[in-house]
Parts: sequence; C-alpha cells; structure tokens
Amino acid sequence: MAALLEVKDLCKTYVINKRQNNVLKNVNFEVEDGEMVAIMGPSGSGKSTLLYTVSGMDEATSGQVCFDGQDITGLGANELAKLRLDEMGFIFQQMYMMKNLTILDNIVLPAMESKKTDESKKAKTLRGEELMRKLGIIEVADNDINEVSGGQLQRACICRSMINKPKILFADEPTGALNRTASNEVMDELVKLNEEGTTIIMVTHDAKVAAKCSRVMYIVDGNIKGEYVPIKDDSLQEKDRERQLNNWLMDLGW
Repeated sequence: MAALLEVKDLCKTYVINKRQNNVLKNVNFEVEDGEMVAIMGPSGSGKSTLLYTVSGMDEATSGQVCFDGQDITGLGANELAKLRLDEMGFIFQQMYMMKNLTILDNIVLPAMESKKTDESKKAKTLRGEELMRKLGIIEVADNDINEVSGGQLQRACICRSMINKPKILFADEPTGALNRTASNEVMDELVKLNEEGTTIIMVTHDAKVAAKCSRVMYIVDGNIKGEYVPIKDDSLQEKDRERQLNNWLMDLGW
C-alpha cells in the first residue's frame, strides 16, 4: 500500500506569556492507505495537537505534511478548508451539531456545502439516509439533536464525517463521552468503515479502543516514543489483543 499521509520533521510551538512551549518536536511517521492508526500517550503529550496539525486544522511551526502526494503545509486557508471539506472527515469527543437542524440535515450539511460533485440535493440527501441506514440510526433522521442518545448522536457524527466520501477520517477521542456499550457500538462501526477501505487516524486514551486498530503510536512530550503493530492472528480473542497492548504500554511507562 502507498502512503496516504507522510509527516516529516513536524514541529508545533506555542508562545504563551513570551515563553515557548514546544508541543511537537520533529515528528516523523507515515500512514498507508487503508490503515487504522491509534495515537496514545499521557495527558499533555501532544496527541490532539498532532491530530489537528496533520489534518491542517492547526498550522505547523515547521516540517512537512504530505496528504495524498500534496504538501498541505503550504496551502492557504481557503485551500485547506476545501481539502478538509472534500477529502477529510472529522469526529470529535464533543459531538458538535447545529441545534436548529434535524439529525439528517446535520449529516448532509457538508455535502450541500461541497462542490466536489455535481450531485443534486436529493441525491446527497439519499446518500445521507443510506449512511444512517448503514449505521442503524435511520429511525432518528427527523429528530432534533437533543432527542437521541449519545451513541446515536456519535454514529450520526460518523455519518456526517463520511458524507463526502473522504480519503481519511480523523477522530479525536470519539468514544470518550460514551458509556461502554455505546463505545463498543461506535468502534464496531469505525472498524467496519476501515475494513471497507477508509483510512482512520484516532486519538484515544482507551486501550480497548486502540486494540482494534492495525497500529498504535505512543507519543510522550511531543515525540513518538514507540509503535506497536498487533500480531495478525485471527485466533486471538479481543481480550488477548487488549492485554498484549496493555503490556506494551506499561513497558513504555503508560
């Protein structure tokens, strides 16, 4: 598989009260097309900053981020906004949606804003309904956002993130605000999307969630301290995979 995302010597520095805070320090990694990668690390290690910087939501101080062969660190704000809208999907722990729109209208909103295709509004709406049907929430299409459960709302956020058929999905603690049952349901849907070909990069503090990924990167103080690739063994139970990952994390000081 070819690298969909290449990160080279990436640095991110914030200046607070005239003091420099080097959050990311010469980070290097690649993500291949079709991978599902988890980013883990202690609080304040730079996990979310890394996610936001490689996706173009935050500006890199130095270094290079190549997405699908294009250096996005040199793009202007409008070009980045179009790239994120058309080719990237985003899921966050806090499930941001427009309060004055129904669940379905929230899902199809990015498609209505995108000029990626010349599809009609009806075709885009039908695609939104199909995504909702696929994730098992079609029955709440006309509900307001305060009339659904947290698990349903997060699955709606997944539908929204996929509405423009992105090449990559960025997720920042997508199960962090959910109970275990809802978390399992959301992760099952993300695994299915990955198996269908969607590349996913996910920040998580949950080893149970990370154990479902094809690779785990561990970041400490703005540096990637190690990478873990689970043994490909279909006979391994989910608890076994989680235990092996936990052992690796503990060796790194988790």
